Amino acid sequence: MYLARCFCRDMEKIYRITLSELDLGQLLDGLEVRAEAWENTADYHRTGKMPVDFIVEESRDADEAAKIATHYRSIIGKIRKQRDEQS
Repeated sequence: MYLARCFCRDMEKIYRITLSELDLGQLLDGLEVRAEAWENTADYHRTGKMPVDFIVEESRDADEAAKIATHYRSIIGKIRKQRDEQS
């Protein structure tokens, strides 16, 4: 079991963080890179094909990697939605 990936929704705490536009862009870029890495890892587990300049993330299988990628995409979506609401 991967404890770092255990999501305990009952104990979820909400944070409000203030960032400049540049910092927010950097944050989103970093999250995009992580989401893509997990998506590529899921693809690798499914097909066995490894893209150029790619390091496989540590996961049990394609399903786990896809779930982590989906979680990153969810975070990105929440941040973009909040950003757009303030524009």
